[in-house]
Amino acid sequence: MNPGRFIDSKGLVAVWREGLLAKKVLEGKTKGYTNHPQLNRFKKTKDPIKSINRFLSIIYFEASVRNYHFDESKIDITTNILSLIPVTAQQAQYEFELLKYKLQKRDVIKYSQIVKIDHIDLNPLFHIINGTIEDWEKTIPEIERLIIQG
Repeated sequence: MNPGRFIDSKGLVAVWREGLLAKKVLEGKTKGYTNHPQLNRFKKTKDPIKSINRFLSIIYFEASVRNYHFDESKIDITTNILSLIPVTAQQAQYEFELLKYKLQKRDVIKYSQIVKIDHIDLNPLFHIINGTIEDWEKTIPEIERLIIQG
């Protein structure tokens, strides 16, 4: 399972940088972005710092496969998590369709590789539960319609 293979290079770098910012927020080392809704996924876990480190470790390994040189010293790569973070089925599908939407514009080769895929492997830290798109998600109407109409 390699969920990172769906992400283009710009997306992978963005996820790494945003994840590092989320880590700082969770550690109380910055005052910005403390109320970002995506952080709630990690805040609700038993150990948010271990959870974000595990998430970033998976991103780091995908970057390594691509010969990127992300700074391993910024995370605890040995973190092991026993509990998974729930993500609703429609939220996961929405995020995948949003990725496809963005790739149409910024990386047509990567888009062509995933356009016909209708199910994505999630980062192994997450698991799917039944449910709709999260209330906090700022949706793009045409993508939301795809998900709701199924």
